[in-house]
This record gives sequence, structure tokens and C-alpha cells, in this order.
Amino acid sequence: MPTLHQKSTAIPLTFELTCPDISAWRQGNTGTEGVWHFASGQPGRQVAICALTHGNELCGAWALLGLLQAGIRPSSGSLTLMFGNLAAFDRFDPLNHDASRCVDEDLNRQWSPERMANATTLERQRAAALAPFVTQADWLLDLHSMHERAAPLLLTGIHPRNLQLAQQLAAPQHMVVDAGHQEGVRMRDFGRFDWADALAPDTRSLLLECGFHGDVSSRSVAQDMCVRFLVAAGTLSEGLAATQLADWRKADAPEQWALNVTHAVVAQSEGFGFTEAFQGLEVIAKAGTVIGYQSAAADPADAVRTPYDDCVLVMPSVRQAKAGVTVVRFATRQLLG
Repeated sequence: MPTLHQKSTAIPLTFELTCPDISAWRQGNTGTEGVWHFASGQPGRQVAICALTHGNELCGAWALLGLLQAGIRPSSGSLTLMFGNLAAFDRFDPLNHDASRCVDEDLNRQWSPERMANATTLERQRAAALAPFVTQADWLLDLHSMHERAAPLLLTGIHPRNLQLAQQLAAPQHMVVDAGHQEGVRMRDFGRFDWADALAPDTRSLLLECGFHGDVSSRSVAQDMCVRFLVAAGTLSEGLAATQLADWRKADAPEQWALNVTHAVVAQSEGFGFTEAFQGLEVIAKAGTVIGYQSAAADPADAVRTPYDDCVLVMPSVRQAKAGVTVVRFATRQLLG
């Protein structure tokens, strides 16, 4: 019988990124807790950056805290900074960080009018509170981190305009082109952000996975992307970025790959396990290779196989495995010029 890598046998990861103190900035200036809005008084894009969509994803909170402490204000248009799931963040414990991902359910699956209207959970209520700020945004950057120690990923959705922006930003090295999750709608796919290019040509929405939750490097990845995004949007000039956020900008990626998601593997139960301790971005050479089982019994009938040659594994993890949760996605890859 194969050895399965499940939650109980997942590689222990040390949480080294400290928890930011956002208490001085928690109230916001909009009447909605944790939300700050700054208007330039000049024409331009309405830009929003969100952090703490999950309570254990600290890197984005550090980036927003830095923007606020530096007194960043938009040169044109407006800038909205949102600390997302504050209730989950309040429960953060570095020794049990997965427990503070959410309170009732994943905030990043609640972005549909139907769920927000049926606000029976804390996360649906919070999505409804944040929705007006997301709706008014032209450009959105949602800062996340990962269950596993892996290279950063920029999730663009399926619309070419977002992939084009990702190439313009010149980081990170890998971009995921995907349609989301069956469990529910993500913030970056909400409203106009999910419209076709011809219907919403001026909108852009990106979700950045900055690396493992507890790695100090994830904070640097978040900060770097904030600078790139704000400069590209015209919210912040290159000169002001170099002055006010001098240490945030890092080197461009040496190359960029588009990972086109074709299949999502959804767990049927908590018993799902992988055949190896995959970290993500592994390229499985042969179609039909078994990479996991839907049950702890490793019944051949429950085997999960790669659908084609040179299949890339995108964000494999069993730390949140339960029925209905995506545990890995399969993708083809393309080197972008």
C-alpha cells in the first residue's frame, strides 16, 4: 500500500513571520472596520488592495501596514486598503495557524450576491460589508499566502487583460490562469472583474500567493507587488515609490510562465492523501501517473491520476482537506516571451 501524505503526516513548517500590530489602523476611515480610502481629487483609476482575506496570511497585512505608516496617498484616482477577515486574524496563533484561516467558512468563496444576501456566517457578513469597496474598484490586488513552502504564484483568472498586466508587472515567475473553485466565487472574480474583456476593458484583478504563510520572504513578495501594482496603475509615481518605499522593489523575474489550469482535484473526504509530499510546480512527465488517493485506504479505484504528459501540480495541499475542497489543480505550462 502506498504511503499517503495527509494532514497528520504533512511536513511541519515553522512560522517565522511575526504577527503585525495593526491596532492603530484597525478602525479605518470609511465607517467600515479595517477599510481605508484615500481620494486624490484627480482623475484616475480606483485601486484597491486587500490583505487578511484569511486570518493566518500575515504578509499582506504587513504590506498594508507599511503603506499606511509611510503615508502613501494616490497621485491620481483613489486608493482603498482593506484588512479582510479581522475576526479570523484575532484568533491567530503561530502554533496553530491553520485554525485562524477563517471563523465559519472561507471568506474567499463568498463573493456572490446570493451568499451575501444570505449572510448566515461571519464571512458572508464581512464579504457584504467589503463588497461596496470592491465594486467601486477598477483595479484589485488581493494578497494571500500558502499552506506549503512554495514559489510565489500570481492568479490572473481567465481573462487575457489580467495576464497582460501580470507580464507588464514582470513578477513573479509563475502565473496561474484559472477559473476559480467550485466551492464558491473569489473576490478577484466578483462583479465586473469576471466580465469578458470587451465588457470590462478597464478592470484588472490579481490574486498573489506570496509563499508559505510563515516565511519572512512572503512579506517581501507582498511589498514588492504592491509597489509594482501601484506604479502600473498610475496611483504612485516611480519617483515617489523609490523615495517612500525605497526597499520594497525587488528584481524582476528572470522569465515568466503561464500555468493554464485544466482540471481541479476536489477532495471527497478528509481522507484524501498524496503519494508524495508535493510542494507545488512539480512537472509530472507521464499521463496516468498516480499522485494521490481519495481515501486513506489507497484503494486503486480512488486513485487520482495526471490527465496528460508534463502536467504541472498547482498548490497541492491537504492541510485544509475535506469534502468539497480543492486539494490540487492540474495545468499545462507556457513560457511567455
